[in-house]
Formats: sequence, C-alpha cells, structure tokens
Amino acid sequence: MSSQEYFVVSREQHEELVTAAYVHRGYGQEEAAAAARMCSEASWHGIRTHNALKALHLDELFGSGSGGCVPGAEIEVLETRFPAVQAWNAHKKLGQAVACEAIETCIKLADQYGSGTVAIDNAFHYLWGGGYVMDAAKRGYIAYTNCTSTLSEVVPFGGKFPTLGTNPHSWGFPTTDAVGYPVVIDWATSEIAMGKVEQYKRENKKLEAPFGVDENGNPTDDPFAVKALLPFGRHKGYGLGLLNELYGGAIGGSLPTLRGRAAKAEGTGEKTTSAFYFQIVHPDAISGGDFSNGRNQAENITAVVKDILGHGNESCMLPGTIEANNAKLSLDAGGLLFTTAEVGGFRELAEECGLDASAWNSETLPTYTT
Repeated sequence: MSSQEYFVVSREQHEELVTAAYVHRGYGQEEAAAAARMCSEASWHGIRTHNALKALHLDELFGSGSGGCVPGAEIEVLETRFPAVQAWNAHKKLGQAVACEAIETCIKLADQYGSGTVAIDNAFHYLWGGGYVMDAAKRGYIAYTNCTSTLSEVVPFGGKFPTLGTNPHSWGFPTTDAVGYPVVIDWATSEIAMGKVEQYKRENKKLEAPFGVDENGNPTDDPFAVKALLPFGRHKGYGLGLLNELYGGAIGGSLPTLRGRAAKAEGTGEKTTSAFYFQIVHPDAISGGDFSNGRNQAENITAVVKDILGHGNESCMLPGTIEANNAKLSLDAGGLLFTTAEVGGFRELAEECGLDASAWNSETLPTYTT
C-alpha cells in the first residue's frame, strides 16, 4: 500500500470551525456543536465520505439552504402506550443533534427495560450512522440504527430508475474486551455511498468497479457519468435497502422518489423528509446465563470471536478494524488527517464564516505520512 501525506488538524480547531459554520447558517450552539463532534468522529476514524465538508454540503443543498432542515427546531416526543419505545417528530431538526439525543434516550430506556427504541419522523440525514452505534458499543451496549437517505439514488435489483435511498444500516457490538474495539458493521445498501462518488470526483479517480449506472442505465466506473447507484450484493442489498423504506413508511415517511425534492413534491401533499430508527439492547437482557465451561458473557464472546478467527482465519478482518486502525493513526498523528483538497475546502469555509483562514494554510499545518 502506497504512503500518503496528510495535514494534521486538532479536534479543537476543526470543531471550532465546523460549529461556527453551522451557527453562521442559523443553527443554535448546542446543535451545531453536536454536528461538529460527529464530524470529528468521522474524520478521526477515517470516514472521509461523511466528514464535515460532506455534512455542510448536504446542509447547503438539502438542509437549511433549501428548507429541508430548520435551525433551532425542537423535537416533539409523541404520546405512546409503549414504555420502552418513543416516537418523535423531529420537525426537520439537524439530523446529527437528533441522532445524538436518540442514542442517549435509547440507552436510558435499555437500562430500565433491557431494550430501548426511538423512531423519528420528519428528520434530516444524520450522516455517519456508524458513529452513533460505535459510541454506544464502546459504552457496553448493542446498538442498531437505520435511516432513509435524503434522496432516492439506487435502482432496485433488475431496475434502471432510482427509487431507493442508499439507506444505510449500522450495528455496533460491545467487543472491546474481546478484540480491543467494538465490532461495527456499517454500510450503505448501494455498492458504494454517493459520497464516495463525490470524493472520487474531487480526486479525479475512477471507481474501483462499475458501481453505478449512467443516464442510459448502463453500468459505469466513471464517477462523472454516474446517475444512479447499484444495490450491493444484487438482490441481497436490494432487500436490505427496501427494509429501510418499509421502516420509514411505518414511521411516517412518504414516497422515496420525492424525498429531499421539495420542488418536485410541491402540490402533491407528500412529505419529503427522512425517517430514523434507533435501538439499543442491554447485553444483560439477552443473556441466558448458560455459557460453556463456566464462562461469563464477556468471556464467551471472546471465545466465539477467537473461534471465528482461528483455524487458519487469523488474517481475516473483523468489521470495525479499519475504523479502529484509522483511529490509531489519528492518535499517533495527534489530530485529524485531511488531504490538500480538504484543507482547501476548510479554508474556504473559514472565509465564508468571516473567520481567520490563516489557520488552514497548508504551508504551516503539520503533516503526517501513513
């Protein structure tokens, strides 16, 4: 693997700018800080497709810049007869702030009932779902979330018109004692995230394979020609992406082909917002207590992982390993790692907010080579 040089930026510098950018767009300090923290988490773990530049670009296109997200909106907790489940109307509040609050609420419910669920209507995309479940898993909980993406960008299996979102699923499992970090399974149900297509455009690179289709429905690896994405794993990815739409439909979400497209939906009476689903399970709640050879639950999980990665499988990788290794790189570098193009984007952002952009000068920032 070839080495690459990155510029190193402290979390404090990064979050100060990102918070200021959201405040500049009318968001409150608390919700802006939540968004900035999740953007830092994405960069710390090497999730380049969901960093602050992507988050703010989405906000410009579909959020506060177009009415799809309302700065300062308040979450409405709806009445329910189910004590371990809450249903929220987010009223188009900033997605990261909503998601952070949902995770905390699910944890409180799980501590009391063994499991906690929060379903959220009228939401704006929360970006990196893996960050929320990873946080919960590090704290000892089993976590899951899915959401309906802002736009329908994925064709169904065998189709040619995009009628599904990239619709991510994210799971986090508390395996820090077993392997040193949480197992985190986090993916879009398309072959790749549309954010990666945008990343490859910025870097003028071809996709690794024909992950998208062009305007005629033909598979293509040219990011500039991609008009829609293919589901991963053929019918299997399609099925998982469809699940998000069904969850969203049950929560209150509307037609996927109108989601995020206010102008197209005007006069139809259809909603254009996303839906979130969060669930936390306390590990104690699912323990049967009958572990082999007198092991406790944590020891049993360790034994299971060792068995899976034994028998000649020692070089295999657990989901979450890449993020954990990227976090080690960030720790070793002493900050968040950004490319030249990304530093340029942050410098433009600082200028937009009326801040001193000299802190984002690539000639003075420290560097780190991987």
